Amino acid sequence: MFVAALSAASGACSPGVSLATGLQVDSASTGWLDVSSGGRDKVVPALSLKLKNVSNQRLRVLLVNAHFHSADDVEEWGTGFLTAAGSEGLAPGATTGTIVLKGEYGYTGAGVQRMIDKFVETKVDLFVKYGAERWTPVGEYTVPRQLMSAR
Repeated sequence: MFVAALSAASGACSPGVSLATGLQVDSASTGWLDVSSGGRDKVVPALSLKLKNVSNQRLRVLLVNAHFHSADDVEEWGTGFLTAAGSEGLAPGATTGTIVLKGEYGYTGAGVQRMIDKFVETKVDLFVKYGAERWTPVGEYTVPRQLMSAR
């Protein structure tokens, strides 16, 4: 408990970083990811990216959250949430490994990959946060009607 309190106190004393300017999204690509299992075809929208710390501070406990939805906001495809850098943080100038975020919902059925051109137009909103800071929007991407590899 003492360690947690000390950690929280030390994080509160460090100056904040604007993630809108202190973090750069690199190598972003989107598409539909094949997550088929058990003989059932299924694809979900996905976003693959790397994050680069362009600030002069270490970003501790860096989190990413992607909200997948139809372009007209009628259909919800779910959210993808991951820790991009744990307590060790992301050093100034460092880049994360490839991060793949995917929605929980998608298209299922026999031969779904053949029907991809009939999918609804889909978008993903990307948010990041570190420490106790608020979620910061850092990008909106269109998910094209194409399959992508998990990398």
